[in-house]
Amino acid sequence: MNSEFTIAVHSLVYLAYLPDKMASSDLIAENVGTHSARVRKVMSGLRKSGYVDTREGSGGGYRLMIDPAVVTLADVYRVMAQGSLIPSWCSGDPGMDCVVGSNMNKVMFSIFCTAEKKLEEHFGGITINDVLGQIQACDKVPNAEQ
Repeated sequence: MNSEFTIAVHSLVYLAYLPDKMASSDLIAENVGTHSARVRKVMSGLRKSGYVDTREGSGGGYRLMIDPAVVTLADVYRVMAQGSLIPSWCSGDPGMDCVVGSNMNKVMFSIFCTAEKKLEEHFGGITINDVLGQIQACDKVPNAEQ
């Protein structure tokens, strides 16, 4: 899975945490812990999909355009990372004179496709609000190390 998915989820959750407010790429990047150029790249994909809107200029930034109680991690995964579980290269060669070597690519592709479907099913049961709720619950649980 690529890190763009994680940045996208983090950014959407952060914007949901700031209702009716704008957040600049610098502010989001500071919260995510990455460079603002990377955040702008991810936010561009989210903007094209209608998840966020932008306002330029002083006081501008990104604003949430979706209902965080409805949008799931599966929705975000499909926009940002679908297909990322499937490796770009797989061992084997369909032309080989060996049952293992000639079929490995096809079998592994099927395995990865099934895994991705199961991942999307799991993500489909988690909304942006659910993630925010889990984060807020963490803040209420005392740290065992303290």
